[in-house]
Amino acid sequence: MYGLFTALVVGLLCASMSGQSSAPTVLRADHVVVLKKERKLELLNQGRVIKTYKVALGGDPVGPKARQGDHKTPEGAYVLDFRNAHSQFYKSIHISYPSDRDRAVARRNGVSPGGDVFVHGLPNGYGAIGGAAHRLNDWTDGCVAVTNEELDEIWRAVPDGTQIEIRP
Repeated sequence: MYGLFTALVVGLLCASMSGQSSAPTVLRADHVVVLKKERKLELLNQGRVIKTYKVALGGDPVGPKARQGDHKTPEGAYVLDFRNAHSQFYKSIHISYPSDRDRAVARRNGVSPGGDVFVHGLPNGYGAIGGAAHRLNDWTDGCVAVTNEELDEIWRAVPDGTQIEIRP
């Protein structure tokens, strides 16, 4: 009986120690894709999807952003070019919208293309919402929103200068 008990204790200790010794996986992305229709943001490394997040988009998400204030999330190829750890949201990573093409289209239409498009967390003071609750409706002014915890993971995985492709 004593030998069985000792074997059980040793087995439990080994199992708990092996769980503690494994280091957390560090994601490294070299490309980001947003699929607007599916409400997904994908991190890719060498063409392989390594992580997927559900997102909230601009309040009128169908179609590309055409002008300032249209509440649409842009579509096209951009760069995640800088980050802000002290934004009005938990944290934010800037998307290089508008491109030269976006500016030309807006100029032809006699409107401002807008700007200040980010991948960001929740508004400051609303972090407790978390989870799927913030994705019940598209609520941003044209940005791509994830939970604060998800943004921390994206923040670590995606260096400045990473390409982001936003698809319909």
